Amino acid sequence: MLDSTTEPGIGLGIDAGGTQTRWALAAPDGAILAEGTLAGLSALQMSTPEGRASVQATFALLAQAVLAHAQPDRVRAGLTGFGGDGGQLTRWLAGLLGIAPASIVMCNDIDIAYRASFTPGAGYLVYAGTGSIGAFIDGDGRFHRAGGRGVVLDDGGGGFWIAREALRRIWRLEDEAPGSWERSPMARAVFDHVGGSAWACSRQFIYGKERGEIGQLALAVAASAAHDPAAAAILDEAGRELGRLASALIRRFGPRPVVLSGRAAALHPSIAASMRASLAPDCILTQSAMRAHHAAARLAAAGAATP
Repeated sequence: MLDSTTEPGIGLGIDAGGTQTRWALAAPDGAILAEGTLAGLSALQMSTPEGRASVQATFALLAQAVLAHAQPDRVRAGLTGFGGDGGQLTRWLAGLLGIAPASIVMCNDIDIAYRASFTPGAGYLVYAGTGSIGAFIDGDGRFHRAGGRGVVLDDGGGGFWIAREALRRIWRLEDEAPGSWERSPMARAVFDHVGGSAWACSRQFIYGKERGEIGQLALAVAASAAHDPAAAAILDEAGRELGRLASALIRRFGPRPVVLSGRAAALHPSIAASMRASLAPDCILTQSAMRAHHAAARLAAAGAATP
């Protein structure tokens, strides 16, 4: 265990997404001292009593894991679905960590992901996790988006979208030719994941699970892409959807490099390849396996070191 009395200026970074919550502790020089993962959470859960209880429980586990290493001086937390009202979240986390609420900065998870890839104004981030978004922070610090409006409306190319497209295609074919799923590698993989081939299993999965859990079904789609043209087509379309986000930002703000990141973007090479093919030939596209929780921890540590 680190002794926080001899290690001042430690920053805690939190990157909370629908599938996973990741945390890291950073020293003032930027060195990562410890890190870990917990269940996913979303600021959108704060709209229901059950959701608030779940977020608070995850925060309690996070604090327990963090304090086993050190007590941070400052915290930078990025949460998916965060819209600016972080008062209750900040109070919970401050109380659990034993620090002042003023030492905690809450923001959207994409804000941190962008800063892990670019300095403001330098480029565009397209992030595909459970959902998807194109992001640009300009030189004045203003945040601009393309997409990222939730899985109910869109979030094309994200893990939830891939899962929904797979189930939609499977069940439309079942409408026309019952039993077709038995000849489809994608359908067999999907039904293994949801617990059976009966409609009741798919219905319970798509309507009863949290969006992060649904997004994990995209893993089954990607695993079957080499053997099922339907799965391959979904992943190609996912890449084009992500390319649309980058193109929208380029049209609005001019040519800049693009970074593609997120767990869904890394599901299969065809996603990045399809996205690249959808962009102008002179567009610089890089795929990155960034660690946003590391970036958040370093931002927090830098804030702690500032008088």
